[in-house]
Amino acid sequence: MNRENKRKKYEAGYYKTHPCSDSFICKNCGRPVVPEGAGSDHRNHCPNCLVSLHVDVEPGDRESDCGGLMDPVAVWVRKNGEWAIIHRCRRCGKLSSNRVAADDNPMKLMSIAMKPLCLPPFPLERIEEMTALMAGDGKIAP
Repeated sequence: MNRENKRKKYEAGYYKTHPCSDSFICKNCGRPVVPEGAGSDHRNHCPNCLVSLHVDVEPGDRESDCGGLMDPVAVWVRKNGEWAIIHRCRRCGKLSSNRVAADDNPMKLMSIAMKPLCLPPFPLERIEEMTALMAGDGKIAP
């Protein structure tokens, strides 16, 4: 069932109040994705590659006409300690946040979380120099 058929079949905001029990094939990695195992009523990304589709303007409304693939670019921790994934649309650049599902690939999640530490925006060899410029003594404690 494609998005156009869903719009005709369900009223606006349907997915905000009703669980999504649709299975689908991931448009990025080609693996089948089932709602079971997500730990919630709303499966919105592939548990293997963590890629999502840009189908919502507001969460659950299915009103976006973009339809682009949304890549996982970062993770963050909510106030309650729950992790969420930041997705960026390949087509239009929109950012969105989605809860981590119970069956998401833990290695993929950790690789996204570690990326800023592995690829800092400055050369690590200059950290002492940069610390000294910020009024520190520039020495790394033993």
